[in-house]
This record gives sequence, C-alpha cells and structure tokens, in this order.
Amino acid sequence: MLTTTLPRCAWIAAGVMAVSAFTTPATAAGATRKMDAVLEARSQQLTGRSRVIVEFDGDPDVGVITAERGAVGRRLSNLHAQVAELDNRALARLAADPRVTHIWLDRDAFATLERTGGAVGATLAREDFGLTGRGVGIAVIDSGITSWHDDLYAPFGTSSPNRVVHFKDFTTLVTTSQPDDPYGHGTHVAGIIAGNGYDSSGRRTGIAPDAQLIGLKVLDGAGNGHISDVIAALDYAVSIKNTYNIRIINLSIGSAVTESYRTDPLALAARRAVDAGIVVLAAAGNLGRAPNGKTIYGGITSPGNAPWVLTVGAMSHQGTVPRTDDTMAGFSSRGPTWIDFAAKPDLVAPGVGIESLSDPYSTLYATHPGLLLEGTLSSWYRPYMSLSGTSMATPVVSGTVALMLQANPRLSPNAVKAILEYTAQNRAGLSPLAQGAGLLNAHGALRLARFFADTQSTLGAPGDRIAGEWVDWSRQLIWGNYRVTGGVLSPDGNAWARGTTWGALRTTTGAPIVWGQTDDQNIVWSTGGSDDQNIVWSTTDDSNIVWSTTDDSNIVWSTSDDNNIVWSTATVTNVVWGRDCGGANCERVTWGTRNPTGGLWGTATEDQNIVWSTSEDSNIVWSTSDDGNIVWSTSDDSNIVWSTGARVDEIVWSAPVIDNRQRFGRADK
Repeated sequence: MLTTTLPRCAWIAAGVMAVSAFTTPATAAGATRKMDAVLEARSQQLTGRSRVIVEFDGDPDVGVITAERGAVGRRLSNLHAQVAELDNRALARLAADPRVTHIWLDRDAFATLERTGGAVGATLAREDFGLTGRGVGIAVIDSGITSWHDDLYAPFGTSSPNRVVHFKDFTTLVTTSQPDDPYGHGTHVAGIIAGNGYDSSGRRTGIAPDAQLIGLKVLDGAGNGHISDVIAALDYAVSIKNTYNIRIINLSIGSAVTESYRTDPLALAARRAVDAGIVVLAAAGNLGRAPNGKTIYGGITSPGNAPWVLTVGAMSHQGTVPRTDDTMAGFSSRGPTWIDFAAKPDLVAPGVGIESLSDPYSTLYATHPGLLLEGTLSSWYRPYMSLSGTSMATPVVSGTVALMLQANPRLSPNAVKAILEYTAQNRAGLSPLAQGAGLLNAHGALRLARFFADTQSTLGAPGDRIAGEWVDWSRQLIWGNYRVTGGVLSPDGNAWARGTTWGALRTTTGAPIVWGQTDDQNIVWSTGGSDDQNIVWSTTDDSNIVWSTTDDSNIVWSTSDDNNIVWSTATVTNVVWGRDCGGANCERVTWGTRNPTGGLWGTATEDQNIVWSTSEDSNIVWSTSDDGNIVWSTSDDSNIVWSTGARVDEIVWSAPVIDNRQRFGRADK
C-alpha cells in the first residue's frame, strides 16, 4: 500500500467494488446463493476467464473444475476449497453443481526509522524496560524478505541474532525456502520491525531489533498477488506457530472489500489465526483522499475491516521526534468499513517518510531512485529507502506488540489491542473514523502490559513523557461501534478471552462483557447488570455518558460540549458522529446501516449534504459541499455515474464491468 504506487483512480475502483456487492444480477438457478456479486456479473459474459476460489461440501473434487476446462491451482485445505481459473461462461454451471457450496473471486492482494522509534516512544521503552522483542516470532506476509541485508543478517562480530529464521514462497507451487524479495516491500517492512541499524551505526534501528522473522511471500516482483495465497500463508503461520513462537502476523497488504467480513474468506482466515492466539495486524489502506485532494471515508481494505484484526492507519511525524507537530496522513483510509459500517481503524502510527531497508535487486529500488538513502558505512549500494503508506505504519505497531509480548507473554490478542488503544494519544480535532483510539504510545503500552503481568505493581499516572512532552493516554476503547472511556482496564476482564469477538456484547457462553473496574471516576463497564436492563458508562464530570437499553434500541453519547450526540435509533437506522468534519463547516455526520429507509451524510449546513439510498434502495446519491453531484446506481443497477464538482464531467460504468479488473486493472494501479 505504498502511496508512491497508488494511482489517482484507486479510490474509484474500490468504491465500484463496494457498490457491486449489493447487486444481484440474474444467473443460473442456485448461482446467486453461491457466487459473490462480481462473479455473478462476470457469469453473464461470453468471453474472458476468472481466477476463483471454489469451496466444496467436503474434500475438493477437481474433476468438477476440469470438466469445465478449468485449470487447477492451490488447494486450501482449511476451507475445503480449490483455486482454479476457468471461462466466465462456465461460472454459473459450476455454481449450480450441488458439490460446490461457494465461489469467490480470487481477489488481487497488493502492498499497501531513526525518528520513528523516538516519536512513538519505542526507543525510550527499550531503554527503560530493557526489551528488544527477543524470542517473539513475527510472520511477515508480504513480498518476501532479503535476509542477507546487514541489518537483518548479523554481520561478523555482532551479537545480534539472524532475524529471518524461516521462509516460504506462496507465489509458486514449487517448494523453496530461499529468502528473496524481488519487489522490495517486505524487506522494508521487516526492517521497520526488527532491523538492528548496522548499516547506519544504529540510527535506523527497528522497533524490536531482536525479534525473529518468518517471511511468507505472497506478492511477486511487481507487487501483485491473490488472496488465496494470503489465506494459505495465514493458515501456514498457524500450523508452525509453536515451532517459531509466532505471536504476531504483519499484513502490510490488503484487498478490496466486496462482502461482509462475516463471509469474506480472507477475513475468516485472519480469524483462525487470532483464535489461535496470534495478534493479526493489517494496514488500513491508502484510500483516504480523492484525486482532487478531498478527504473520503469508507476506504478500509480487507482484512482490516474485520473486528478481530488490529487495523493501523498512518500519521506523519513531520521528520521530528516530538509529537506536537504530528499530523494525520491524508492518504490513510478512514472508516466506516464498507458493507458492515463498522468503526475503523483501531489506532494510527507514523507512516510518512519512514526510513528502512532496501533491496538493490528489487523493483522498488530500480523505480524509485529518489527515495534511496545512504548508510554510514561504505557499501556498494544504498542500503535504505524512505517510503510512505499504512504499510509502513503497521510494522511500527507490530514491533511494539513484540516488545509487549516479551514483557508479558500471557497477553491475548484482545488484551493487546485494548492496551494499545487505552494508552494511545487521542489527537484533538481528528475523528475516531480517522485515528481510531489515537496515536501509538509504545512506552505507555509497555507500562500497561507489565501491569497486566503483575497487578500488585504500581502503574503510576496514565501518561508518559516522550521527548520532553507529556503524552496523555486516551483511556478509551473503540469496542466495535462503541466508544468506552475512563476506568481502569482489568487484566482478568472476560473481554480478553480467546474466542471473544472484539466489539461483542456477550461472551460465547452468554456472559456480559466486562472490560475493567471502577475507580475514583465511578465507571461501570459491563454489557448488563443482574437484571440485564442497561449499560451505564459515566464519568463524574459528565464528560461522556452512554446509555443502552436491554435490546440496544437506543444508545446515546453526550459530551460536555455536545460534540458527540447520538449512536443508533430504535431500529438501528443511523449513526451520528459529532459536529466536526475535519475542517468543513458541517454540523453533523450521519450514515445509514441496514435499514432500507436509507442514510444521510451531512457535510455542511442547509442543503449541502450527502445522501445514501432512498426508501426503495433505488439509487444512491452523493453531493459534495459545493453541490457538485455524484450519483451511484439507478433503480435497476444498470449503470453507475460519477460527476465531479459542479462541472458536467462524468464517467459512466455499466454493470458488466463493476469488478474493475478487465477494464480498469488492479485497484492499486
């Protein structure tokens, strides 16, 4: 997800794919229940071929595919599925076969430090707590890793261990364990996590320089990949987690959202890893800004749209260690998520101008010479490069998690996310849909992780002094679509148990979710009392009040200055977030969920607003603040029209090309 490789049309492509998920063209009997919307549209085409994931009721029968003259690829045993490529006109017949339970498009997957460590407090944390990530395994699912780089290989005479302890290539069916990275993206990510800074005399040290890396290659030399390879890599990481103590998976890659996370095979593969006790971190995506520079919402990529994934957005540290001048990266994807309308990301970290490792034989090295950086030692190539993107922010958090797990190996994935959110620094003027719980505070996260290990120790004040600046903790959780504030996190809260979905109101056994305990601010955190009547979260100064009835029919947020007022009506038809739209003169923002009466996005006063869907779901209309209309979809979903600004400057797509692959190419090109 490098901003240097994203095209101006990337946000359009993602939007078209999201809209297509709601269309259901007519297909052969039984096919509409089995194929996603993109494949349903393709099944009407008489030409072209598609790469798909075919799920069977039981063991895959490749004869079903070859009978349609299809080519057979990788088997995904955990899904009872087979990767295949076949003619579009054969899709409906394949879907109608009773042995086939589902067919997904094998979507494209794409790639999404000397000041960074100081800016997030990681350097201070390593010094104060003596932690380096030693013994913690991190699976880097990316374009590979150049393991011979000095900062990863442990040159002669150093005490640092070799960081790359295992490697597997999923882009080919030929077995290979020789680490490489023809694209260069994964090596840059690996250096952010665990580089020892050898070629820069320690200046560009990664966040957790003694962590061990497991390189799982899913992108080729051009940065291209498919979700089937990512799914296979996720399941493989689970299978070897005990061998290499894999506690973290870093996904600085993403794919378009075409269906709910509840059915997306990529999101469900991430769920299997989390249920196995692995913290899965994913880049939020780089779809936060339109070609005209305006901020847009709804660009979170998969699997970052899933609640069990720790989703990371990007800030800019402005090239300085102090945090006072940090700003939100305009490219960073904002929530809510497509399809499910969930609040994301979970938090943000530095992702602009991040200096890390280069591979002199890689595509990025050859195509971006202006981003290459010299080291302090004599070398035949420039060993570093500066890149920007949520791809760079994600490993900053992954390295921090490695330090946390070294300090307290008992932390569950939910506990890790809670600690990171609770200790993050909430940035004034930024929406939770942009920054999540706030900016990463590695020093605070280490303090709270150690407190979870020994609650008899003294936690101290909820804040840290980083680079001479006092950093307050947010003291909040973005628990699903709930914002929980105040109180003290309890290490034995059932919210951290394995199998508990982040944002759920009850555990798998039906018990109320409990996050923390009361303190002098009189906080009660629970999803139900003894009579299961209500939820009350309140501080003594009434700065945040949340009330919910037993059936969640009404949730109200109120702050002292009324900046956040309403979440959800009795029929869960809308959500309202605040009065601040990032500099616009709007009064509030509202968006609809699953009610057919539609939703409203207000961008300013009077008639300047954005409207999503009518009562008949016959169309979706977007209007910008200058009354320049954008129109998506007619009543029969036969076309999609976009108009920019107040000009009649239109682009029209018809339904057969809503998948954006044949006409427009990959979403990141």
